[in-house]
Amino acid sequence: MDRRPGCLGGLLRLTLISAAYNWLQSTFGYRRGGCIGIGCGTILLFVFIILVCGTCTNTDWFRLGF
Repeated sequence: MDRRPGCLGGLLRLTLISAAYNWLQSTFGYRRGGCIGIGCGTILLFVFIILVCGTCTNTDWFRLGF
């Protein structure tokens, strides 16, 4: 069975990811200073890029095996 979320489900996920990203960036991000050398803002950016790519391509990163 095809378990894709559809257009509205994907848009809702992207909206929630965007809201979480904005909140975390304002709380821990670039304006607050670094946390382990490369900065929390950069770490958050990479994590949320992976989440957005996973939402757009419907990739389950935890089931990459056969």
